[in-house]
Amino acid sequence: MSDILKSSIGRKIAMAISAFFLMFFILQHFAINILSVLDPNLFNEVSHFMGTNPLVQFVLQPILIFGVIFHFAMGFILEFKNKSSRSVSYAKNNGNANSSWMSRNMIYSGGFILVFLVIHFIDFWIPELNIKYVVGDSSGLLEDGSGYRYFEELQHKFVPLWRVALYCIGFVFLSLHLLHGFNSAFQSIGANNKYTNSLKGFGKAYSILIPLGFIIIALFHHLNH
Repeated sequence: MSDILKSSIGRKIAMAISAFFLMFFILQHFAINILSVLDPNLFNEVSHFMGTNPLVQFVLQPILIFGVIFHFAMGFILEFKNKSSRSVSYAKNNGNANSSWMSRNMIYSGGFILVFLVIHFIDFWIPELNIKYVVGDSSGLLEDGSGYRYFEELQHKFVPLWRVALYCIGFVFLSLHLLHGFNSAFQSIGANNKYTNSLKGFGKAYSILIPLGFIIIALFHHLNH
């Protein structure tokens, strides 16, 4: 594995694989969260299952955390390697003629998303760990025992307008990041064939609709709390 990551091609392939893994997780995460808009009771049931299932908590969750750290670390390594390999400095670099704005600024959109993820973990993941492993309450119930607490906690988080704005901006950056990253990941694994146009179309739809869906979820809970 270490030998593969030493080569430029190996790093790009590893980056692409981690990107596919995270894109699948984002889709799964959206599928669960949209239930909070469509069916709060089902959202509570699914959230409780995900939060108490040992396979999810002690196998899939650590894999996810490793995938996130690996993807961002590899992104910064690739950016550093690319910059250090440019031995010739040009008097004028017409970046617009050679690449899109998104491809030239992936490191910045990625950095913002990383900050956004840290805030997201502070908002949801760390309080959940505190309730389950510090307080010792794994029931998932409200204090009065009238039902599961997940929907109420989610809605409560989106009461402050500043948090809603922050999440909306974060998902806009996620969309920009995905618009280039989706196609770049497929190119890195050599997926240039008769299905390329279809993949590009799917990638564009995914990159716009999924972040837009998350924005709708945040706005829905802010307006209906």
